[in-house]
Amino acid sequence: MKKLIVFTGVLLFTLTSVYAQSDSKAVQFGAKAGVNISKLSGDDFNDVDSRTSFNAGVLAEIPISERFSFQPEVFYSGQGFDVLEIDQDNIFDTDQNLEYQLDYIQVPLLLKAYLVKGLSVEVGPQFGFKVHEEFDSEPNSDAGDFEIDTDDSYVKDFDTSLAFGTSYKFDGGLFLSARYTLGLTNIFEDDTVFENVDGKNDVWQFGVGYMF
Repeated sequence: MKKLIVFTGVLLFTLTSVYAQSDSKAVQFGAKAGVNISKLSGDDFNDVDSRTSFNAGVLAEIPISERFSFQPEVFYSGQGFDVLEIDQDNIFDTDQNLEYQLDYIQVPLLLKAYLVKGLSVEVGPQFGFKVHEEFDSEPNSDAGDFEIDTDDSYVKDFDTSLAFGTSYKFDGGLFLSARYTLGLTNIFEDDTVFENVDGKNDVWQFGVGYMF
């Protein structure tokens, strides 16, 4: 992990050695929304399928220099994974999915570097606060939900990860973004039946936003 962080830092420095700058010297605020593709990674989760959900929230961009900005964000993030998929031979000829839904309020603190005007890369720590947890046997409808009470949960309320991303901001303020977040800590509580289970959040995000 240390080698990955050092490599990322060297790459950012090298890429931004060429001329590049932010489109504004003032603090900007914005909103964004997009799609999540998430699962758990680790030795015990090699065969799980991903869950598709959404993210939505707000952000700010605080210029540090011509090339660098600090970008804090707060957003809702639907995460989790597909526990299993069951092929059912019935009159509807449909599949039944069982999703494990883990939803967070995520707070990334990102260093943003402009490569050329409008195009930037970003990296930084992300802190997640769990707000919802449930099993859903019918993820495509309002039925099948089984909410897990906080007192009965084996998943920690707090999670940490490392975010890597890129975005392109148009002159009018509209921007497109893509990001990957790598879980750094095991999500499962210690002193439970899952304490030796290796599971970390693994999320791809694609979205659109607007800076005001």
